[in-house]
Amino acid sequence: MKRWFIAWCHKMINNNLWYKNAVFYEISVRAFKDSDGDGRGDLRGLTEKLDYLQALGVDCIWIMPIYPSPLRDDGYDIADYYSVDPAYGSLDQLKVLIEAAHQRNIRIIMDLVLNHTSDANPWFQAARSDKNSPYRDYYVWSDTDQIYKDARIIFVDTERSNWTWDEQAGQYFWHRFYSTQPDLNFDNPRVQEEMLNVARFWLDLGIDGFRADAVPYLFEREGTNCENLPETHVYLKKLRSIMDEHYPGRILLCEANQWPEDVRPYFGDGDEFHMGFHFPIMPRIYMALKKGRFEDMEEIMRRTPPIPENCQWCTFLRNHDELTLEMVTEEERQWMWKEYAPEPNMKLNLGIRRRLAPLLDNDRRKIELANSLLFTLPGTPIIYYGDEIGMGDNLNLFDRNGVRTPMQWDDSTNGGFTSGTPFTEMVQGEYSCQKVNVAEQMKSPNSLLRTIQKMIALRKQYAAFGGSDMEWIETGNPAVSVYLRRHDDDVIIVFNNLSNAIQTVQIPAQYQMTGRDLFSNQSFSLEQQLELQPYSYYWFHK
Repeated sequence: MKRWFIAWCHKMINNNLWYKNAVFYEISVRAFKDSDGDGRGDLRGLTEKLDYLQALGVDCIWIMPIYPSPLRDDGYDIADYYSVDPAYGSLDQLKVLIEAAHQRNIRIIMDLVLNHTSDANPWFQAARSDKNSPYRDYYVWSDTDQIYKDARIIFVDTERSNWTWDEQAGQYFWHRFYSTQPDLNFDNPRVQEEMLNVARFWLDLGIDGFRADAVPYLFEREGTNCENLPETHVYLKKLRSIMDEHYPGRILLCEANQWPEDVRPYFGDGDEFHMGFHFPIMPRIYMALKKGRFEDMEEIMRRTPPIPENCQWCTFLRNHDELTLEMVTEEERQWMWKEYAPEPNMKLNLGIRRRLAPLLDNDRRKIELANSLLFTLPGTPIIYYGDEIGMGDNLNLFDRNGVRTPMQWDDSTNGGFTSGTPFTEMVQGEYSCQKVNVAEQMKSPNSLLRTIQKMIALRKQYAAFGGSDMEWIETGNPAVSVYLRRHDDDVIIVFNNLSNAIQTVQIPAQYQMTGRDLFSNQSFSLEQQLELQPYSYYWFHK
């Protein structure tokens, strides 16, 4: 057995809480790097770019679905759970990627799509064609579309019902997302075991865990909204117990777009999910930047319940979906659309389909400030590929594809992404690869990329950022969010000026101390007052 692999196994066993102070990086393999000139990114291309991710400071890569798929939902419509789509490569190439990543102390998690399959999946094809097929009961069927009417429709722009009539089957089938994605029937023990086998298959290949997609919707019960049901937690605890017993050090990350108190049960007593996305804080970061006030962030963080010591929230600014506005009030949603999506094609479902840089007017100060919040609020940060260089979007593309365009590596044709014809249009204009790319920003010590790299390094250096403790500090100025992060004797006070004007804060006596600014590494004293430039930030270490 290779020496590095033995060392890796020891590290995994001895550091099962690695995710608490890690930095994650989300990648669309199809859009990251093409190695063979066919215009689509692939596993070999991603492997070639691991040195870049290591230099950036990434601890764990989350790769979007690479399973065989008709790609009606960018791979979240899975046709085969036990294989890699040939467009991305092979199982052997995935193993090479995993080994190469582990050699660089980078872990890899994959999407585990439990809730639904593609209608092209052989399970569904067998189910619709034969009522006596054992796969018929893999899905949820009904002679009427009038049950489970309390369940909301998630894709309101495209779907009018959670039921779709299937002519071949002679019944309706249930789906919480697109009508090409029939939901699996988790009341069937065979389905439950099948999906546990899927998890075992990929864990045995060496991946480090899963981002579990859309977990609130696994079960249906009449008279409920079919979300967050007790049966869901029973099943997920079973998955977790298998991982704890047979795959220690691997993690489960929960995608549940819910209020914090509704996500809290997914952590269980530290025996369900290791991590959970904190969806509600994300839109409130944008609200704070637009209003120039931190009260919305403070309210949701105070509302966030404590979680078990071995658990961690995940925070993010953007991802592969629309900027969801499900976890805001209707009034706040309308305000966010008005402020951040003034053109109709910027909206999607209950959200906004724009990338980070365009959302923040391509203003370097605002982009840095948003990242300051991302890296200092409680939770493990996840960066969406390309946001570290300020990539733009392409609103001419359908649905969410506008924020899933090819990574821009240099200023050559197609941005160094491919030597062939890209699978989709490259971004043009002020965000084109000629103006925004990795190579140019690597050369400049003051680039956005270098700043994000430094933020990552600083965050990982201090234990205070990895805990869940947070204390808001009242300074009498609503334009500046000031909070203390602590782990044992490690204390950091974070200042974020959310406004476009110079602001002064009053430092309470108990927080007046001598320390240093982590970015300049200069010592100074927090005295009675501190002045901050517009959209500026300080990370002050005691």
